[in-house]
Amino acid sequence: MRIIVTGGAGFIGSHLCERLLKEGNEVLVIDNFVTGDRKNTDILARHAGFRLIEADICEPLKEDLSSCEAIYHLASPASPVDYREIPLQTLWVNAAGTKNMLDLAARSGMKILLASTSEVYGDPLEHPQKETYFGNVNTLGERSCYDEGKRFAESMAVNYRKQFGMPVKIARIFNTYGPRMRKHDGRVIPEFITKALGGEPLQVHGDGGQTRSFCYVDDMIDGLTALMNSPENFTGPVNIGNPEEVTIRQLAEIIMEKTGSESRIIYTDKPQDDPLQRCPDIALAKRVLGFEPKIGLDEGLQKAIDYFRT
Repeated sequence: MRIIVTGGAGFIGSHLCERLLKEGNEVLVIDNFVTGDRKNTDILARHAGFRLIEADICEPLKEDLSSCEAIYHLASPASPVDYREIPLQTLWVNAAGTKNMLDLAARSGMKILLASTSEVYGDPLEHPQKETYFGNVNTLGERSCYDEGKRFAESMAVNYRKQFGMPVKIARIFNTYGPRMRKHDGRVIPEFITKALGGEPLQVHGDGGQTRSFCYVDDMIDGLTALMNSPENFTGPVNIGNPEEVTIRQLAEIIMEKTGSESRIIYTDKPQDDPLQRCPDIALAKRVLGFEPKIGLDEGLQKAIDYFRT
């Protein structure tokens, strides 16, 4: 297949592209490198069938891409640092960028997968979170550029499907980690590993009792590709993640033990709208996609630590 991946220079995007290329597909990455890493495209360029277009998908694309058969739309900033530094770009890529990709898919008869997020649930009052839960989101908070951007993108995607009858897939991605994450993008696993390896204090927000569930990137790619290849009449949204739950305090302790670090934990104020609990109900993904994570937190963290050591 000829497949477009927007945001293919990013963390999850580059792993997805690598999988697709190894399977023999032609992959065209569209990225403007606002948060993507050129080193990731250097890795992808080793594979036959890879092509890069450096462009902003919020603007009309100059090339005719109608011969492609599918779009994985992953382009979006996706970390707390980004929400603070580029909130308008975060909103706009999920609005104008998503519209441009949906228009391309509708014109050309492509199927399209929208990478949405567990952040659409906000600070959830339901636990674990099912796809039927409407969420508890602060529309004016610091995280709202991402939360509301993705909620709008989901609405646009389902309404394009209704209007044009096109195959649309919506993945709600839960916390994902692994090699190629940025060291200082504000996400907890690379932040903790980097601090632990450097002997610096690990900052835990609040009392550290808030919980998260973390999905290793290889499992995430399994879920995304299974969703893209699911029956045409299945749109979702569908949660993709690992329901293994851990407190942030426990996570810090595990990482210090695995790295042999002598760092200490310090406790800081809890950020605005930081969710108390975040855990996916993946019953739908199991039933429809046959998806179930294979890599547990212990194994996955060791892989991530080994990457950051080098």
